[in-house]
Amino acid sequence: MELTANEFLRSSIIALEDIQLQTALTRSTNNANHGRLVAMADTSDANALRQQARGAKLRALSELPDLLEKMERNVTARGGHVLWATDADEANKHVIDICRKHNLKRGVKSKSMVTEEINMVPTLKDAGIDMLETDLGEYIVQIDESHPSHIVMPVMHMTKEKIHDLFVEKVGMPDREGPVDPTYITSFARKHLRQKYLEADFGMSGGNFLIAETGTVVIVTNEGNGRLSTGLPPVHIAVVGIEKIVPTWEDFATLVQLLPRSATGQRMTVYVNMFNGPAQSVDGDGPEHFYLVLVDNGRSDIYASEYTEALACIRCGACLNTCPVYQNVGGHSYGWVYPGPIGAIITPLLKGKENASPLPFASSLCGACKSACPVDINIPDMLLSLRHDLQQEQDAIWRVGMKAWSFGFQHPLLYEIGDKVASTATRALTEMTGKDHIDMLPPPLDGWTNVRDFPPFAEKSFRDWWRENKRNSE
Repeated sequence: MELTANEFLRSSIIALEDIQLQTALTRSTNNANHGRLVAMADTSDANALRQQARGAKLRALSELPDLLEKMERNVTARGGHVLWATDADEANKHVIDICRKHNLKRGVKSKSMVTEEINMVPTLKDAGIDMLETDLGEYIVQIDESHPSHIVMPVMHMTKEKIHDLFVEKVGMPDREGPVDPTYITSFARKHLRQKYLEADFGMSGGNFLIAETGTVVIVTNEGNGRLSTGLPPVHIAVVGIEKIVPTWEDFATLVQLLPRSATGQRMTVYVNMFNGPAQSVDGDGPEHFYLVLVDNGRSDIYASEYTEALACIRCGACLNTCPVYQNVGGHSYGWVYPGPIGAIITPLLKGKENASPLPFASSLCGACKSACPVDINIPDMLLSLRHDLQQEQDAIWRVGMKAWSFGFQHPLLYEIGDKVASTATRALTEMTGKDHIDMLPPPLDGWTNVRDFPPFAEKSFRDWWRENKRNSE
């Protein structure tokens, strides 16, 4: 997926003018937020559950290297294979090598954000390997030749009417008169995809959790595609980020109560699938070969930084649904795989701050994201830290200018002189143009006037008003 995070401002302006997108976002985020609040209120103590989940993830991060090695030992002991990938290229190479080893040409894949992150499907296509997305949302995105806009709901940017028209145009779904019926679309997709599972020679999944004590990969889904993709084909390849590890089944039992509640407003997803390796002789079904590809791709750098807590994210999407910025501009404006508040942290850290510099500023710092996060990640504080990092990396002229600005604000006389000069200059400009505002300021102040009008400074400052009124009152 092409990185366009530095174009956030331009993309956001376009998104705000897109009526179809605004309709879809309003419907989806409102429903998702309401569902989360109802589901969390259904617990006996939502805050205590969140803190218990936070503890599980932070404990996992504190033991990350040991837990990953334990995971490898347990998967290997059951006949599976574990491959380590330092970056996207190595992860894709592992998968291509597996396909060539077993002569695999047709794959089916359940939902996975990390495979989107490493651009796996296009890379496999270039290698002559077809990969079909089987999650309904991901399948819609694939036939639309676009990208997901949400961590959990890939087509949050589309209305049901748009999806209906896409199916009629791209996959030959018979058109029907009357209101659009999502059940009809889903039924058609189910029948269309069913044969693909039978034809596939390998299946791929991500992983919502890795349970170290038994070497188990867990995926949670609301569609049967997860089980069909991993159980029917002879080879199963799981591609999972290293941060998904948790120590024990008890930790998983806590987290799996919060993930569906936060993501879709459910007490539990319809399916919770668990994989320990290839099928054993006593199993009724399952793959003959199992491969687990553990992907780093910059996560170790985050782990070694002050932003370690970002790796505690369980990818529920709750922070997106509640964020006023995401609610207005959608996921594609963020320019990469991970949108919303958590994406504003992860994208700069994984792709380089210089390649995603607007994202830490794409927040009102209202704190709604932290309140919604099921593991209580302090997203606002990390956004502030990233802003500070970006300011420190500005060129020398900018840093000198900010120091001068700071110096002026710390000295009342200089501040007052500056206020008088600004008032005289801005009012003179408006008198010259005959307008009540200024359309254009020189760099770097044009950052304001490029997107909004600049009103002139008041003729009389509050400080002057206060002096006069204080004198009069005496």
